[in-house]
Amino acid sequence: MTVRERSELRSARRVVVKVGSSSISGENAGRIQPIVEALASAHARGTEVVLVSSGAIATGMPYLSLAERPSDLATQQAAAAVGQNVLIYRYQEALRPFRIVAGQVLLTAGDLENHTHRSNARRAMERLLGLRILPIVNENDTVATHEIRFGDNDRLAALVAELIGADALVLLSDIESLYTRPPDQPGARPIDRVHYGDDLHGFEFGSVVVNSVGTGGAATKVSAARLAAASGVGVLVTSADLVDEALGGAEIGTWFDPNPEPTAPAATGPIRTAGVVAPR
Repeated sequence: MTVRERSELRSARRVVVKVGSSSISGENAGRIQPIVEALASAHARGTEVVLVSSGAIATGMPYLSLAERPSDLATQQAAAAVGQNVLIYRYQEALRPFRIVAGQVLLTAGDLENHTHRSNARRAMERLLGLRILPIVNENDTVATHEIRFGDNDRLAALVAELIGADALVLLSDIESLYTRPPDQPGARPIDRVHYGDDLHGFEFGSVVVNSVGTGGAATKVSAARLAAASGVGVLVTSADLVDEALGGAEIGTWFDPNPEPTAPAATGPIRTAGVVAPR
C-alpha cells in the first residue's frame, strides 16, 4: 500500500526507520530499548521493518578512549570497526525478548548507485524480510571515505526505502518536527506538512552539523525526505522519543507527501538540498 497520511503508518506493509548517532550513543545508549520496543510492536502487527541506524563511530569511541569524534579518517574507520560490533550486539540483546533476530547490512550510498550492487542488496533485503528478520542497515564506515565525513544516514535511508519499495520512511531526530528556521530562533514555527512539490525557499533548515558523536541536521533530513517522496514514499520526520507514536499513526512530526505519480527509481548520484536555505 502507499502511505499517504500519517494515520496509515500503523497498517503499513513495509517501513524504513532511521535513527541517528546522538539518539542511541553515549548517555543515550539506553534509548535503544524503547526504540526496539516500538519496532517490535510494529513487527508484531505484521509490518516489515528495516532499521537504518547510525552510531558505529560514536559507539566505538569509548573503547578507543576517545572523548570526541575523531577528525582523521583512519581513526574514524577504526572506531566504526569496533563500534559496529557493539552496536549490533546491543540491538540484538534488546530484540531477544521479542524473539526477533537482527540481520546486519552494511552499505555505502555508492553501493546503491551501482546496478549490480543494488540488485544484490535488494535480493538480500527481500530475503531477510521474507524470513521475518529485522535488517539493521548502516553505512559501511570502515571503508567509506566521502560519506563518512560529509553525510549522514538520512540519505542512505531514503535510498534504502526506494530500493525495497517501502510504503513509508520515518526519520528520527532530536526534536518533534521540522521548523521554518532553527527552533531556538525567534519566529520559528513547526512545519506540519510538506505537500509534494512545495517550494521550501525561504525556510532556514541549517547546514550539516558535526557534533561530538556524529553528523546530521535538519537540512539532511529535508533533502532525504524529498528524495524519498519523489520516488513515491511518504516520509515522517519526528523525535526518536516518539517512535512508538509515529509507527502507531499519531498526528505528530512533519509529514512529506509522496509523489502521486512516481516515475523512474530515485536517484543515482548525490542528492541536493532542493529548496533549502542554509545560513552562511
